[in-house]
Amino acid sequence: MPAYPASPKSRESLEIHIKELLDFGVIRKVGYNEEVERTTPVIVECHNGKYRMVGDFRALNTYTVPDRYPIPKIQTALTQISQAVYISTMDSLKGFHQNVVTPRARKYLTSIVHCGVY
Repeated sequence: MPAYPASPKSRESLEIHIKELLDFGVIRKVGYNEEVERTTPVIVECHNGKYRMVGDFRALNTYTVPDRYPIPKIQTALTQISQAVYISTMDSLKGFHQNVVTPRARKYLTSIVHCGVY
């Protein structure tokens, strides 16, 4: 699967995002001999004029086991925690990068861009 064609501005934004993620240790360059499933990320412009990198991981669903139980309605969840003393939260800014991915699962989260495979 080749990388999507991108405008010079999008390519520059992708390179900035990749460098930032490499510097933070969130991603690493994939070796040529590693067997991985790849997705092609794209750059989207946010309402504030900044850009962010997103990936289409729908194909990943073929490797996952569906949940047995549906996600509860928000009102039900709020009622259940109404008497809680402690409630944990997750930072929504780059929140996905705060979750640890097992070594076995990493091959399914690989992205290919014009400057490499990560």
